[in-house]
Amino acid sequence: MSFKGKHALVTGGSRGIGRGIALKLAESGARVAVHYYANEGAAKDTLERVRKHGADGFLVQADVSRVDDVRRMFGEVKQRFGTLDVFVANARPEAAKFYQKPMEITLEAWDHAMDSQAKAFLVGVREAAGLMGQGGRIVAITYAPGGQRGTWQPWVAMGSAKAALESLVRYFAVALAPRGITVNSVSPGLTDDSVLQSFGDAAVDIARKWHGSGWTPMGRMGTPADIGNAVAMLCSPEASWITGQLIYADGGASLVDTLLPLEIQRG
Repeated sequence: MSFKGKHALVTGGSRGIGRGIALKLAESGARVAVHYYANEGAAKDTLERVRKHGADGFLVQADVSRVDDVRRMFGEVKQRFGTLDVFVANARPEAAKFYQKPMEITLEAWDHAMDSQAKAFLVGVREAAGLMGQGGRIVAITYAPGGQRGTWQPWVAMGSAKAALESLVRYFAVALAPRGITVNSVSPGLTDDSVLQSFGDAAVDIARKWHGSGWTPMGRMGTPADIGNAVAMLCSPEASWITGQLIYADGGASLVDTLLPLEIQRG
């Protein structure tokens, strides 16, 4: 799988899952625009790692919840790269910006989640498509269970925003298919060095034990590199017949029946 001569933009590429995606694309030869919002130091570190893979790129700062910033970001991509082959929409705000229960959430927090996900993707895809030729690739990073279930109460805004984003993936997949541009989404399972870390070490330890006990059939949580591999597959020329799909990169966690204890399921 080679992306030599290709240009990619990864939003939220400074750390975590975004960094894993940026490094995988760079490892395969792509030049990568690494987007960040506030943590310039982490973004510089990612770009340095990109260059160690023999690729190159640049940093671009933007608040993806602001339409003008999204458009400016793509303007910088056009100025630096001229064209774009891969757009990965991964950026999300810190949990403190939206992490409130449905009966308590402020409209400001709700709007911030929606603006940073569904609206940012709507604007971003239209900007990206203008820079893409035949065979472009667009991938959105989501968390599908958050939009399908209701027990993680403080996730209501982000879960709803991601559900809207997943719907946009399907509509854009149809709209851009005549140009050979594919649009897909990837739903990671619980992943090390991701949003989970913002909830503290105790939460991370609980999650590791939970998934290690069998709630993820593969017996572990994911890594940013795992998600980078999944995204790179969808962005390869060989994936030209896959579009409008939601891909679970979760070690089989989405296959587990949560209504029965594992002890019963294992027989």
